[in-house]
Amino acid sequence: MSLNRRRFLQNSALAASTAAFSRVEFVMADDSKQSKSPGEKLGYAVVGVRGQGNGHLGVLTDRDDVEILYICDVDEEVGKQRAKQVGDKQGRMPKYVQDFRQALEDPAVDCVSTATPNHWHALVTITSLQAGKDVYVEKPASHNVWEGRQMVGWTRNLGRICQCGTQSRSSPSLQEAVDFVQGGGLGKIQYAVGTCYKPRKSIGQLDQPLELPATIDYDLWCGPAEKVDLYRPRLHYDWHWDWNTGNGDMGNQGIHQMDIARWFLGADALSPQVMSIGGRLGYEDAGNTPNTQIVYHGYPDAPLIFETRGLPQKDLDWSTGMDNYRGSQIGVIVQCEQGYVVIPNYYEARVFDNDGNDVKTFKSDGNTLARHHGNFIDAVRSRNHEELNADILDGHLSSALCHTGGISHQLGASASADEIEQKVRGNDLWADSYSRLADHLQANGVSIEKSGLVVGPQLEMDTEAEEFVGSDDANRLLTRNYRKGFVVPEAKA
Repeated sequence: MSLNRRRFLQNSALAASTAAFSRVEFVMADDSKQSKSPGEKLGYAVVGVRGQGNGHLGVLTDRDDVEILYICDVDEEVGKQRAKQVGDKQGRMPKYVQDFRQALEDPAVDCVSTATPNHWHALVTITSLQAGKDVYVEKPASHNVWEGRQMVGWTRNLGRICQCGTQSRSSPSLQEAVDFVQGGGLGKIQYAVGTCYKPRKSIGQLDQPLELPATIDYDLWCGPAEKVDLYRPRLHYDWHWDWNTGNGDMGNQGIHQMDIARWFLGADALSPQVMSIGGRLGYEDAGNTPNTQIVYHGYPDAPLIFETRGLPQKDLDWSTGMDNYRGSQIGVIVQCEQGYVVIPNYYEARVFDNDGNDVKTFKSDGNTLARHHGNFIDAVRSRNHEELNADILDGHLSSALCHTGGISHQLGASASADEIEQKVRGNDLWADSYSRLADHLQANGVSIEKSGLVVGPQLEMDTEAEEFVGSDDANRLLTRNYRKGFVVPEAKA
């Protein structure tokens, strides 16, 4: 089925599914209501508060221009606990609701801040936008390429403010470093390498389906995703390693580094070519996303390579044995004609000449998350999305680079070392990345010949349409089959 036909059928059923999903009639909020004076508080609903959402609560309750009115989480135990913590801190108890849509009925809610699992990001965002709320959505902006573009469309069509949680964009030091590089401080940019070398142990595997407590509404937790039995020991967090709900570590930790790399390159569209080599190696568990992967994004002016490694390098020491490439472990290297920049975290950029000598360092405090939420609040008051450091369009593009790399992987097949070397031959940068990957696997006792390392196809993309050229299989993976009652609506062009 073609992508356009699939979208037509999904949206033909939208009226019925929206009726099932939406319990309230959404009315556009008056922009003047949210252009409040600095002394008037913005009302917030925070959706998904176990992990990163708890970080949102910490930042927001530190501000005196915000009041958290609602805590929303499908896990009743977690939600009520967070509500009490927030009430104790801000002096007024927020209301806990299991279903975030109930909070959207309240006109006192100006903003929604959401940190749900990835598969809910688009629907929480769009539903909130339709209800007249402005939205801060965690990274990755979307679970797939198509819904990310719909998030952009709905934001623009409704005149809302929507920020993606890639908080490095609010780091003054990285802003200065980007200006330095793009201003020719080291000559022409040649390429960028993003590294996500982060220990990820096996998540285990159950013989029987996971039993969930009655305090969790699992049907609502699944939402747009396929509702299936789980054979992993934990519901929370380990959803990252299941394509049904997550996007692997490239779309978890790695989206930050992917975004920084694209930012430095100044790439304002998806890459015209993408290819993946990787697999879930070193153990067998209930996960199905790669823990070891390299992805090549063939931007014509300066390519971007992204490397994910979840295994340690030294004697399986998970605390100290992770790889480090040119000073980057969870970071980015930007190579230019006259030197290179290493961005090892969210608030620092170190500049070197081509002999490895220090040239200069850009560094600021590490309070990027609070600064990022503050930037969002400033834009909510001004009603100017161009003031956002990580507008939803940037969030969509960087997230989509993770998704297209994932698509190449999902369409790939196991290959021998000789076959892989043939695939990368002729591209020195790509071949070097693979060579270092092979050394990494050897250091971990993983045989390429026996590992089932997957080589994905090199996919060509029409970057304006954001669709692949000549691959119906790849285009089908740009979106998903949404569950009835949880269909992400298409934005009008």
